[in-house]
Amino acid sequence: MLSARAGCRLLVKAEPLQLTGSFKIRGALNKILAMDASARRAGIVAFSAGNHGQGVAAAARAVDCPAVIVMPCTAPRIKVDNCRWWGAEVVTYDPQTEDRVEVAQRVAAPRGMTVVPPFDDYDIMAGQGTCGLEIVEQLNELEVTPDAIVINCSGGGLASGVSEAIKDAFPAADILIAEVEGYEKVARSLVTGVPQSNPSVPQTVLDGIGGPTAGAKTVEVLRRHRARGLGVSDEEGLAGVAAAFKLLKLVVEPGGAAALGAVLSGKANVAGKNVVVIASGGNVDPSVFSQALERC
Repeated sequence: MLSARAGCRLLVKAEPLQLTGSFKIRGALNKILAMDASARRAGIVAFSAGNHGQGVAAAARAVDCPAVIVMPCTAPRIKVDNCRWWGAEVVTYDPQTEDRVEVAQRVAAPRGMTVVPPFDDYDIMAGQGTCGLEIVEQLNELEVTPDAIVINCSGGGLASGVSEAIKDAFPAADILIAEVEGYEKVARSLVTGVPQSNPSVPQTVLDGIGGPTAGAKTVEVLRRHRARGLGVSDEEGLAGVAAAFKLLKLVVEPGGAAALGAVLSGKANVAGKNVVVIASGGNVDPSVFSQALERC
């Protein structure tokens, strides 16, 4: 039914079923396991809108590593609470007046902790890329050759890692990235070749893909694979949330449903094709989830 509504053969990779409810556990665990024992004992600091923080907190707990998560004061409560549940300390900041990297460094320096970036790091990118490796295996089992894959994108860690795996196996597949409409920093970076930032934090329910800066390493990979950007509105993200729940019985947060919303709206222009969409996270506040079901 979802494919009929989308007008294409649509396959959905369900990352909300991961530990911590998003793909972020992949990169976080890969990064922490790559650190030496002394660095792990000292602890790690991550800055995150929520999902990276939860991934780092869970990965740190798994290897008995202290963790501090720096989060915007506007982060969804469920994501803040989940970071604390995994045993991490949470430090909040004002995204309108403070720089999250500077806050993380102020926390890490006096404690001798390591800052674990959310995306612009090869260990993080490689960890997220395991999602792409699984997609390739599953497509081969189904004997399906994808024409396109649509990936939710904030800094580009998931998109770059997955695109490496997809393009290695299926060189003709198009890579499409879904960003907050009006704040398409990665799409601008792909055009200019220089990582771009947004002048302000978007006021959006797509908070999971609303980060302020594109990564230099991630942009280089995405440019090499000729990725193209799509701007997704709040309405389209909420429509993706509703469709995932009603047709797949899958709980997805708006930022995690942006790629699906882009396909369902026709914005991705993939009619009649074989298309993979990554539902990247499912940590949605109940009020926002209810809003999606009521409006869409």
